[in-house]
Amino acid sequence: MAVSSFVPGPRSLSSVAATADREGPGPGGAGLVPGVQRLQVATQDAATGQEILERVYNVRDLQVAPDRPFSLLQSATMLEHVSLGRVRLIEAPASGAVDATDTVHITQVLGGRLGFTDATATTCGRAPFVMPVRPYTCQWEDLDAVTVSLDAAALTAHAAGLAGVEQFCLRFTGASPVSPAMARHWVATVAYINRDLLGNEVALAAPLLRAQVFRSLATAMLQAFPSTFLDRCSAPGPEQPAPAGIRRAIAFMEAHLAADIGLAQIAEAARMSPRGLQAAFRREKDTTPLNYLRAVRLEAAHADLVAADPTTGVRVPEVAARWGFAHPGRFAAAYRTRYGQAPSTTLHT
Repeated sequence: MAVSSFVPGPRSLSSVAATADREGPGPGGAGLVPGVQRLQVATQDAATGQEILERVYNVRDLQVAPDRPFSLLQSATMLEHVSLGRVRLIEAPASGAVDATDTVHITQVLGGRLGFTDATATTCGRAPFVMPVRPYTCQWEDLDAVTVSLDAAALTAHAAGLAGVEQFCLRFTGASPVSPAMARHWVATVAYINRDLLGNEVALAAPLLRAQVFRSLATAMLQAFPSTFLDRCSAPGPEQPAPAGIRRAIAFMEAHLAADIGLAQIAEAARMSPRGLQAAFRREKDTTPLNYLRAVRLEAAHADLVAADPTTGVRVPEVAARWGFAHPGRFAAAYRTRYGQAPSTTLHT
């Protein structure tokens, strides 16, 4: 049996992520970046497996076939309000009760079998799906799955902000994505977060990018799966006149370039609904508010590179991350398109 860097004691996703600042570096990489907790576990002990599955997925009452070997491989990265992981439960058939009233779990089964024993109408296959947001029981065998867990209260607050309302009742009306295209969108978003952000220590060290992990996943999730959020957003509404609202939105963006802001906050500052602001920017600026924000942040990164002294150790990836650009290659491509040269050329000129 080998166990490394698991979180001691049951706690919410938010409080788990917060412990990294207090606990400092530990085995398996925990605490190397403030606000980030990493988990790597390999065990053949069912009791330890029960503890880990309860910490990560709220699984209770683990039941393992007594005549089959048990093996758990669990990895997870936990930030505020969100956890991304991969779980492999090898060979042994097992079942467990899950209390998911406070957490929304989205799962993609890569191999093996995952099913439900309480008549939950969910088909488990290669497509991602939303696990029930309530107590339920499930069973699995030789399971290999990618998981994303979102704090339900934070997700509801994000949905309210995008919908432009103070109070919102978020309820999921189906488990499968609304279309194959949106299933691909969700899978691509998770892959991007795992590949370009969670494995990039420079990016994770930037508070702006850490905050964007939850916002990106929450927005993609709300777009991809059927819920009362999509029902509300699909309802027709009147277009709003925009020039004054656009000016307020731009002024707010420019005043908060380094802050963790999204569409909801920008729309509130513009005194418009998020949907109305989106339509106004497309009509008046031929872009979206978030693309406009990205362009202004690119200008800020350019200004930093122009002003920087390369002899002091300033590096392009650090400047990019400061302004919300996690992927150095994409930042360099966008920078070259805008300014006609590589960012490293600007830094050393």
